[in-house]
Amino acid sequence: MPSHAKPSLEAGLIALKQGNYQTAIAQLEPIASSQSNGTASLQAQVGLVMAYARIGEASKAIAISQNLIESNNPQVQEWAKRALEHLTKRQKRDQEAKNVETGFVAFDNSTPNSTPDSSPVTPPETPTLEEPKDQVIETKSNDTPPMVPLAKLKATVATPLPAAGSVPLSGFMGSVTRTQAKLFGVIYWRQAQRARAWQPLRKPKLIPLRLLTAGTFIALFWVMREMLKLAMGFINQTLVKLPYLEPLQPLYRDPTTFLLIVLVILLGVSPWLLDQLLAKLYGQREFPKDVLNAHSREAVRVLQRCCQQRHWPLPKLRILPMAAPIILTYGSLPRNARIVVSQGLLEQLADDEIAIIYATQLGHIAHWDFAVMSLLLLVTLPIHRLYQQVSNWGDKISGIWRYPVTILASIVYGVWCLLTGTALWLSRLRLYYSDRVASEITGNPNALIRALLKIAIGIAADIQKEEETSWQLESLNLLTPVSHQQSLSLGTIASNLSFESFLKWDTANPYRRWFTINNSHPLMGDRIERLCQIARHWHLDTELHFASVPSKVKRQSFLLQIAPWLGIPLGVLFAALVWLTWQLAFTLKFLNLKWIYEDWSFITGCLLIGFSIGTVMRINSFFPDIKPATVQTDDYLPNLLADPSALPIDSISVRLVGKLLGRQGTSNSLAQDLILQSSAGLVKLHHVSWLGQPVNHQDLIGRQIIVTGWFRRGATPWIDIQTLETQSGKTIHSAHPIWSTFLAVAAQAWGAYIFLTS
Repeated sequence: MPSHAKPSLEAGLIALKQGNYQTAIAQLEPIASSQSNGTASLQAQVGLVMAYARIGEASKAIAISQNLIESNNPQVQEWAKRALEHLTKRQKRDQEAKNVETGFVAFDNSTPNSTPDSSPVTPPETPTLEEPKDQVIETKSNDTPPMVPLAKLKATVATPLPAAGSVPLSGFMGSVTRTQAKLFGVIYWRQAQRARAWQPLRKPKLIPLRLLTAGTFIALFWVMREMLKLAMGFINQTLVKLPYLEPLQPLYRDPTTFLLIVLVILLGVSPWLLDQLLAKLYGQREFPKDVLNAHSREAVRVLQRCCQQRHWPLPKLRILPMAAPIILTYGSLPRNARIVVSQGLLEQLADDEIAIIYATQLGHIAHWDFAVMSLLLLVTLPIHRLYQQVSNWGDKISGIWRYPVTILASIVYGVWCLLTGTALWLSRLRLYYSDRVASEITGNPNALIRALLKIAIGIAADIQKEEETSWQLESLNLLTPVSHQQSLSLGTIASNLSFESFLKWDTANPYRRWFTINNSHPLMGDRIERLCQIARHWHLDTELHFASVPSKVKRQSFLLQIAPWLGIPLGVLFAALVWLTWQLAFTLKFLNLKWIYEDWSFITGCLLIGFSIGTVMRINSFFPDIKPATVQTDDYLPNLLADPSALPIDSISVRLVGKLLGRQGTSNSLAQDLILQSSAGLVKLHHVSWLGQPVNHQDLIGRQIIVTGWFRRGATPWIDIQTLETQSGKTIHSAHPIWSTFLAVAAQAWGAYIFLTS
């Protein structure tokens, strides 16, 4: 390649990745028309096909694809044929969709009432780069799998479609430099095939799922009852203390029966109430089957075939005007089930991937777990809406009155978290079952693997575009196939790290499941590994290949990690020893302490003391001194994410540069939505405010910052912040070690007080 062509080619690729398609065309056209630069010319023509497709110039993209078919390189010819096929197919499907009278077009991911924009012609599926199929590939976890150059996710109406076809092109694109590959935004897909004929899988044991579904309803009922009793008691106590007012006698009654009746009624009418809520809050609309057929013919066939076999009516189809790819199902019975998909999912997944994602929702209907999840969504959506409204009020208020509103918003948010927390276990378990059902319906577990990864990529792209986690993603998260939190690093690391390397922690770390207790979704690697087992059962090659060697983690490290919680059963053991000692002393008439061991409150004191001791033991290892000589920077972040033996207790010191993302205003007063956008991807940030700081963390949102803190590899990678610094010198300190010490001292003092005064 001549030296003068490379900068122009790289400049064109940069513009293509950034979405500056006109600039990319201007840079790439001279190279594409050059006769003396064969490889660079072919690369430029590939970029032009993608750029022209993005701006809606389908005819020009088709013309270049036809020229590439004439290439002497057989791999280029194959790619051009696939690109031409996708271009013409997409053009035809768009034309069919336009002919259907739906009243729906692609929306911007803003408010439901925003004016719809007309989107350009959807680009062709970008070509996948992989080894030629006539070669035998021994793939290990660290091998470089085939790659797909993707243009930067669009920052306009709809996000781009990831690759949907597999084209051998390694010989052609093998000369692309690593820098150019990163500029494209490299994603690796093997495009592993589906089963043509397959035996049914062994029937799973549904008893755990059934029991957990019932247990979730009981847990939701119990939490709501306790919160209701607390609120009723608080109201009456307030009325008693106020002059001229009397307490309300109905509030002294037991609300158990009333609440149970209300929940059963809400469960029955949840489909219609959720129809109204989602339409009003998020602009949900009906989604005709003909329009779904234009996006995925297989999805319609899957829905019709499965419903006929089970004697169900076809679920009512709905669509949300969201750029983030999500799908969810709600209803109380199979005959009134609704399947809701976002516009972003239809735009970002291929035909077979859309079909199997719809099949997962049929799995939720078949197992009846969608009914309880619908009730939970119906209960939590109004509370989350109240949280939004109170936060908006707080943003409009200034002065001293803003603090009570901020506290109220935080309380409402805590209530929402508590209610959604009742379904965390069910939310994780039910996805394993639905994945299995979808694989058996379609015979295509590899498509589900690609779909889950592309959904994570699309969600991360939406967060990057919006520079915050949207209300829709947060409030609907429990019912979506992929969590927005697990999408942060997974959806943005692929240009620097293979999926196998990133997900190895999820499959190889022996203590990984302990770190999903507060997660709404199962580990992605564990989930994909189960799908790979199904593929291997049907003698299929798998989309991802995980190494079978487990990682080695020191047991002492894990015990130190859980020391505060390990202190609780040790506290119970200590309480039992104290009780036995007192009982023995009383029996021997040495001491008469019967009044002590009959007061079982001393056990609570022992629990608090045990928790305090465990917390103190962990503090030094959890928050070690950060030394400049050992601090890790952005370039080392992929290595940290790829370590399958890491635990949060490892506390790796990092100093990363990037942009601070998150919601601004009252809604983020607890710093629950803080994300670092670095050159290596998105990373969740944990911040604990300290009173009296002149700079608030919300003042830095949207600005370039330097984060110093402790990187922790868990089910969701995160960084505990020590300091946030701006280029102008403003610094915010996070009080993680201080609050941990305060918590330990408070628990110790409280436990000792209970123990000594019981």
